[in-house]
Amino acid sequence: MNLQSTKTLANGIHMPRLGLGVYKMTDRDETLQAITTAIDLGYRAIDTAALYYNEEEVGEAIRNASVKREELFVTTKVWNSDQGYDNTLRAFETSLKKLDLDYLDLYLTHWPVEGKFVDTYRAIERLYDEKLIRVPGVSNHHEHHLQQVLAKCNVAPMVNQVELQPYLNQAELRAFCQEHHIAVTAWSPLGRGHVLNDETISRIAADYGVTPAQIILRWHLQNDVLVIPKSVTPSRIKENSEVFHFELTEATMQEINALN
Repeated sequence: MNLQSTKTLANGIHMPRLGLGVYKMTDRDETLQAITTAIDLGYRAIDTAALYYNEEEVGEAIRNASVKREELFVTTKVWNSDQGYDNTLRAFETSLKKLDLDYLDLYLTHWPVEGKFVDTYRAIERLYDEKLIRVPGVSNHHEHHLQQVLAKCNVAPMVNQVELQPYLNQAELRAFCQEHHIAVTAWSPLGRGHVLNDETISRIAADYGVTPAQIILRWHLQNDVLVIPKSVTPSRIKENSEVFHFELTEATMQEINALN
């Protein structure tokens, strides 16, 4: 694996295994710098959402990027207040306009809003049929949500983005997703920073001669989980990308799995 490594999704589209999350990036210059730094280092995936209020900045960074738009994998999400079939189609148009793009690589339901999330996904399916998005997906869906979606959809979600980190490893949900050919992406893969100070993680990091963050991201990747760590600090963005020169043993993987 390397920073350009991808996972092949159910429809054959290749999704980068490691990308940049831009949650809480609200300062324009800081956001542009973070995305530019990431792309120049070799990141090819950018994950935003309507809720993050930075789609315009993401679009600007993509237009000014050192690589072509086609080389990048761009994700955004429909927020809860915009859910339902017609509302989702309108929300997508708004996001596409803010990003100033012709298409999106991945569009997600942000949360499963009761009574609406199935219709929201039906709208995402339509966008996929119309080739406005390359991959249809969901976020924060548990098994029972996915079962409801799968019962009604023609094209199954291909990605489910969920909170996932060593203290919450989502093993059962990951197994269900694997069974249904749904790739899993971890948001907050470092546990909002809480896991970085874990004694076990710190000891393992010292043993491998890398940082706790690098150990955790490598653990995700070896569990076949896609990751989108967020940082605006250039040195951290670089550190998060340097996880391909070492490999965790099966014993180490089990030790981290046991932190759940």
